Amino acid sequence: MALHRLSSVTIGVPNVDETIRYYIDFGLHPEEDGWLSTLDGGRQLRIVHAPVRRLIELVIGVDDRDDLHRIASRLQGLGIDSVPGQGTLTAVERVTGVRAVIAIEPRIQQPEVPPTPYNGPGRLERTGTRAPGVLREGPVRPRKLGHTVIGSTDFETSQSFFTDGIGLKISDQMKGAAAFMRCSTDHHNVLVLRAPVNFLHHTSWQVDDVDEVGRGASAMLAADPARHVWGLGRHHAGSNFFWYLKDPAGNFSEYYSDLDCIVDDALWTPETFEGAKSLFSWGPPPPPSFVEPEDLAALMTGQHSLR
Repeated sequence: MALHRLSSVTIGVPNVDETIRYYIDFGLHPEEDGWLSTLDGGRQLRIVHAPVRRLIELVIGVDDRDDLHRIASRLQGLGIDSVPGQGTLTAVERVTGVRAVIAIEPRIQQPEVPPTPYNGPGRLERTGTRAPGVLREGPVRPRKLGHTVIGSTDFETSQSFFTDGIGLKISDQMKGAAAFMRCSTDHHNVLVLRAPVNFLHHTSWQVDDVDEVGRGASAMLAADPARHVWGLGRHHAGSNFFWYLKDPAGNFSEYYSDLDCIVDDALWTPETFEGAKSLFSWGPPPPPSFVEPEDLAALMTGQHSLR
């Protein structure tokens, strides 16, 4: 596909410094220009001031100018203006106000990491030594930004912007509620969720394996147990292991590993899920605050306050 990566996101929050410190604890590396970086994806998160927490911008990578021209034409067909730049195209999703920047960028190159050896019945991948997950001592560092989830008061219009306009493909759907959309070979990079108010639900960050999911979350909770939201578990759509935490502004952040990969569209059949299966295959049930964050009412009335 011409689209090949979710490059970065910019999040607006009322409490910038406190939120930046959280994501440094989460494992992102602070850069001199105010960005936070991952091991493989580079500068992928920017935190700026905003009266209420929200997703301000996301950047999607494409290969060349022909890709930009095609996207501009599709957006025009939807009645959406776009602004060309130096190797970029910018358009605003009119429901959520999220600014989408389509940029000519190199494809992300992740070094091949040897698979973690796990023993199983009749299969000894690791002998004479303890599991790597119990021997690791360093802090967990996310490899890359995986996806972002946006709540929209007009789910259909927002989804159309990303699929019919920008060209993301639908991998799976939650019936009448959400669309898992991809701009890379990852199962999903953007998910639009039907919601009573426009808001940022979460960002998701790839780590090496399920041990890193657990180690990362355990370290975050040791520093502040109130950060816990939901986990450990495994999603059905996308198949990834997950653990969700909450930043000081109220946004959720997810450690994930082992996400489905779609390299050939012909070999993947999108499904539409209903009920609990649309959220997870195993793990603790999601708390009500995951489906409806506690500050939604305040966001709806414009009376948001930090907790």
